[in-house]
Amino acid sequence: MTLVVFILYLLMMLGIGAYFSRKANSLNAYYLGNRGMNKWVVAMSAQASDMSGWMLMGLPGAVFVSGFSEAWIGIGLVIGTYFNWKIVGRRLRKYSHFCGDSITLPDFFSNRFRDNKGIIRVIASIFILAFFLFYTVSGFVACAKLFSTIFGMSYTTGLILGAVVVVSYTFMGGFFAVCWTDFIQASMMLIAVLVIPVMIMSGSGGFASTMDAVNAQNPYLMSLFTNATTGKSIGLIALISSLSWGLGYFGMPHILVRFMSIKNAEEIKDSRRIAMTWVIICLAAVVMIALLGRYYVTAHGITVDDPERIFMVLCQALCHPAIAAILMAAILAAIMSTSDSQLLVSASAFSNDLYKHLFRKNASNKEVMWVSRGVVVVITLIAVLVAMQGAPSADGVKHGKSFLDVVMSLVSFAWGGFGATFGPIMLLALFWKRTTLAGAISGMLVGGLTTFIWKFYLSGFSAEIFQIYELVPGFILSFVTIVVVSLLTKEPSAEIQLEFDRVESTRLSDIKL
Repeated sequence: MTLVVFILYLLMMLGIGAYFSRKANSLNAYYLGNRGMNKWVVAMSAQASDMSGWMLMGLPGAVFVSGFSEAWIGIGLVIGTYFNWKIVGRRLRKYSHFCGDSITLPDFFSNRFRDNKGIIRVIASIFILAFFLFYTVSGFVACAKLFSTIFGMSYTTGLILGAVVVVSYTFMGGFFAVCWTDFIQASMMLIAVLVIPVMIMSGSGGFASTMDAVNAQNPYLMSLFTNATTGKSIGLIALISSLSWGLGYFGMPHILVRFMSIKNAEEIKDSRRIAMTWVIICLAAVVMIALLGRYYVTAHGITVDDPERIFMVLCQALCHPAIAAILMAAILAAIMSTSDSQLLVSASAFSNDLYKHLFRKNASNKEVMWVSRGVVVVITLIAVLVAMQGAPSADGVKHGKSFLDVVMSLVSFAWGGFGATFGPIMLLALFWKRTTLAGAISGMLVGGLTTFIWKFYLSGFSAEIFQIYELVPGFILSFVTIVVVSLLTKEPSAEIQLEFDRVESTRLSDIKL
């Protein structure tokens, strides 16, 4: 039954890709859906591509181990989601329209600063490809864990199966297929995360009785400031690190591109409300799944070898096999909804921003689209090869690097990288007229490189300050660099400043397709 449900689900995703392949007949259509997406699809696809397998594996795994103290990440994400939609969404939709009808993030930066040499376009594209590789790997690792848990297949087989499906519908349908599959997947995720907490509470005497049982089992599970496993208070550095996840939103290419794609710019406000409702409900439910799950498996003597599999374990323990299959398909939906967006943005960064502008300036749109499809396949192959490094050996013991074994670690690094590299420049490009090309390039380099250096070198030092999430120093240093360099260099041209003023004064209702 489980296998049948998964096969039907995968066939549905492939069918959507095949259907929209007929509409993906231009670069704007393939990368941005001809800026014709409705408010519901934009809102739900943005949030689905945001959360990924991290929401149903990484976050509940962390909360399962440490308790409610890990919920600070969710709180930071809710705050970041709101301000990203509130501050960036409307402005980016307008500005990208005026800046040469930009269809990718590197395209926008290049047009915004009139970078005729293409320097910022190249740097942005390289960082997108680098960080999305880690992000895509995290999705494929989650796929492998899902299929190995449900079907008992090997890590490698599950990895390849998940990759093949994602690459297939992304290859065919482009942005249309990605957004509409994400809309369906977001709906599945919402239903799935609500069912499990309700089932646990209904079988334990209701909400009050269940929470009393959780507190009786471990009084620290519900504490926002104490680690439930160690009993130690969380420090200021850990608290800042968790909340700082919200900063990442300002630099997420696969989320920002949704703002650029909405058909009616006035619907951004409605989309924000839809997105906020979805994210608050889902994150709250996921935290409850982990907390109630820890109580449930302990009370029933169920062993959980991998905390990131707690949602799957609960589905199998609580539900009829057919229902469990549908609920666990939501994990696949979460994984695919992000991986497809990452692949498409990576492909557009290479084909539109590197290939067309550096190597084949006279390339036709059709040629660029086929290059994009080829890049989708190549990036998938590379991500699969990297993800295989976390596979168990023949003796069943994992000998790969721990960095590849945990979905949360992969997502954390990629999220921090994007936030530090693109977050400050996105905010300043949209809202500070004095920002210069030199400042933008310098800030982008500082943010991206700081993330790598902090993660792989400085975090090894024992001083507590070096344990802070790499997004924080990367974001701060990038922001300061942009401001300082911009003030030290010649102010932007009159043309750029006039365009900025035009965006400032234009009403959303004045923007037409």
